[in-house]
Amino acid sequence: MEKLEQRVQELHKLLYDYGYAYYVLDEPIVPDAIYDQYLNELIALEEQNPNLILPDSPTQRVGATIIDGFQKVTHRNPMLSLSNAFNEEDIRDFDNRIRGMMDESPTYVCELKIDGLAISLLYEDGILSRGATRGDGTTGEDITSNIKTIRSIPLRLKDKVTIEARGEAYMPKSSFRKLNEERAERGEELLANPRNAAAGSLRQLDPKMAASRKLSFFAYGMGSDGEVQNIDQHSDALAFMKEQGLPTNKETRKCSSIEEVLRFIQEWTAKRNDIPYEIDGIVIKVDDYAQQEELGFTAKSPRFAIAFKFPAEEVVTTIIDIDLTVGRTGVVTPTAILEPAQVAGSTVQRATLHNEDLIRAKDIRIGDRVIIRKAGDIIPEVVAVILEERDGSEIPYEMPTNCPVCDSELVRIEEEVALRCVNPQCPAQIQEGIYHFASRNAMNIEGLGEKVVEQLFREQLIVDVSDLYKLTVEDLVNLERMGLKSATNLVAAIEASKANSMERVLFGLGIRHIGEKAAKILSETFHSFDALMQAKGEELTAVFEIGDKMANSLVAYFEIDEVQQLIGRLKEAGLTLRYTGKIVDATTMENSPFAHKTVVLTGKLVQLTRQEAKERIEELGGNVAGSVSKKTDIVIAGEDAGSKLEKATSLGIEIWDEQKLLDELEE
Repeated sequence: MEKLEQRVQELHKLLYDYGYAYYVLDEPIVPDAIYDQYLNELIALEEQNPNLILPDSPTQRVGATIIDGFQKVTHRNPMLSLSNAFNEEDIRDFDNRIRGMMDESPTYVCELKIDGLAISLLYEDGILSRGATRGDGTTGEDITSNIKTIRSIPLRLKDKVTIEARGEAYMPKSSFRKLNEERAERGEELLANPRNAAAGSLRQLDPKMAASRKLSFFAYGMGSDGEVQNIDQHSDALAFMKEQGLPTNKETRKCSSIEEVLRFIQEWTAKRNDIPYEIDGIVIKVDDYAQQEELGFTAKSPRFAIAFKFPAEEVVTTIIDIDLTVGRTGVVTPTAILEPAQVAGSTVQRATLHNEDLIRAKDIRIGDRVIIRKAGDIIPEVVAVILEERDGSEIPYEMPTNCPVCDSELVRIEEEVALRCVNPQCPAQIQEGIYHFASRNAMNIEGLGEKVVEQLFREQLIVDVSDLYKLTVEDLVNLERMGLKSATNLVAAIEASKANSMERVLFGLGIRHIGEKAAKILSETFHSFDALMQAKGEELTAVFEIGDKMANSLVAYFEIDEVQQLIGRLKEAGLTLRYTGKIVDATTMENSPFAHKTVVLTGKLVQLTRQEAKERIEELGGNVAGSVSKKTDIVIAGEDAGSKLEKATSLGIEIWDEQKLLDELEE
């Protein structure tokens, strides 16, 4: 059982990291197929061992984490995600479950699964009053001003009806190509795929920026079907929304049998690249609303619908070379340079090889014919070598013994598969480190992308992160693709970053084993860089969640003379280097009504946002969970609280209203 618990925890961590990068940062780090593989493993473990299901399990959540910058919106009805199917057997199992729960045979509606961002549109008396993201399924972000820039979304419906239309905002392939061409011209990093481009566009705080991205929209359902009378079927709802002026996808088909559903899937698996927008599967729904209601819901998805996901696309091409890149931590990563190949609708010329061990395990050679796979439109990978096509001209690849950038000797640290350059003066590491320092979750210096960092380094305007704070408009204005306005904005963004709290600087320095969470914990504990730099190993490990690896890494880092000099230069430049967040003393924490308690927030809060309430509860030692269970201690119920409140009442859990929460926080 101990091994099972450990594996569940490992899967939680993996899925959280992958989900955060995908949904919050819009910077996916693994293909969808890998995420699905781990999620399915976790689902199987929890089904076999229900006692391992925790309130914060990735299987218990619906959608994405909310990001700051927009007002929060509580959906009238939850925007649930769908269960996934990956093959014909899964589809037939779905059909058998449906038939086993109903007396009548179902009619299905098959729709293309648009690869974009799920949104909700609220029309009151026919006028668009609010647009919101799905968010975590219960609470989304109010993006009305950006929604209004999507020309396919009507601001007024045909009739004065009040409905909530749900659908997918997406970026057409043509808009995506144009956007990446413009980014390439400006020397900016290219966006991974239209889905992430659409999500990023709708999270722009400037509506003009969102408008320039040329997004579009398809409606696929209504959030509150009862608000529109005389609609008994999903297909009728689609027709109704189309009549009202909302765009719906024409490639939708009613199917009277599962065989028709399978033919529709087969047809669109073959034709998926022939349309002007990206799709990643087929959605199958029971058409009749009465049958949908009879089938009901699981904790996180409807029983009457399922999403068939297309298999990862594979093609054959040739490896013409192997290139090496050096990352921020010195890891040397090999990448296959390929003969251009069309995969999932785009041209691919590079594929990750991960590390030396993988090259050896798959016996990958320059000149090999290989199968590459691109799952989720992320960087492709080499699946296998086609050995029977070798003619003897292929060249075995040996990883170099020296860094390809600075020529320092590469080392392999014990228990690691990666080769590393350990030269702290390696130009590649310095540039990657500066880019990390400026990134969103560190110092958040807008406009300081990889290409700009590379150019500044090449022109010898910066050598380390402290040099950023010496840059002037005059230094920047004559650089390639850097006009007066861009130069002025960048200098202003750098200046503004000086006020950042200590944890952002600490994370930005890229100290090994010190991530965002550890940086926050350390900053809350030691309050200043001076105190942290003087801390001994035992003082560090005494801090909750700071282990030996983290402590040893910090002590070793701050013992380096060059690091001490760097911190001194940052101090001279005017960086805060102190923790400016709220500090709660140990006595207050221990006496807090939230100490060691699991709290669930439900319904709409009036005087606090959901995020503000969460942060203040956690500051006082509470753990805010997303769902109600027997382990929940307190449920805080705002306006229009729904099923969570009902479940808390049935379990006899202590329930507070918002005023009670505010009173306790004030005390």
